[in-house]
Amino acid sequence: MSLTRQETSDAVTGLGWRLVLGELRACVRVASFAEGATVAARVAAACGAAADEVLRVDLRPDRAILALRAPGEWRVGAREVALAEAVTGALVADGWRTDAGLGGDVRPVQALEIAIDAMDIEAVRPFWSAVLGYAEGTPGDNAVVDPLGEGPMVWFQQMTEPRPQRNRIHFDVSVPHDEAGRRVGAALAAGGHLVSDAEAPAFWVLSDPEGNEACVTTWQGRD
Repeated sequence: MSLTRQETSDAVTGLGWRLVLGELRACVRVASFAEGATVAARVAAACGAAADEVLRVDLRPDRAILALRAPGEWRVGAREVALAEAVTGALVADGWRTDAGLGGDVRPVQALEIAIDAMDIEAVRPFWSAVLGYAEGTPGDNAVVDPLGEGPMVWFQQMTEPRPQRNRIHFDVSVPHDEAGRRVGAALAAGGHLVSDAEAPAFWVLSDPEGNEACVTTWQGRD
């Protein structure tokens, strides 16, 4: 069943998950890789037959970072929400919990994209696919993606006229909706400039002191 982004976020936020760039993301604090591996096995069991299709787990010595996403989609639905509920329930029963990492000493869950402005997307995309070892994204996405899911997606934004004197590559940093204000404030306090907040809370356009741009983005304002 299709859900709005607001419905999805409302359903999972109380469980410690966040909707970030078309995925549900959460982390589980652990004391070792071995404990993280146990968590990963418990999460996979909770997802059942859907695990291989929708689940990704990134293990670190102090945390397991979880992501749920419908295959070939940049949107989640009722199934992924139900899986998040099942995962959290199973972990809580065994003494762990899912959280988004807000307010901690390490950044919260997030997703990174690199955007490249191009006049001829079809001409430049094969270069980036080759040099990064990436694969073509979903048809219509104008993107290349890491087939192992380690590196950020690179997507191409259509230009209408040449822009040789302005930077043409920027980072899109997708954060939890309740992290965005803090992240924007931190960037401004660190010497950045607000280029535009006309599309906030979908995204804020920021720049460093030399004009290099980055966008802080959330799911809000996109339904």
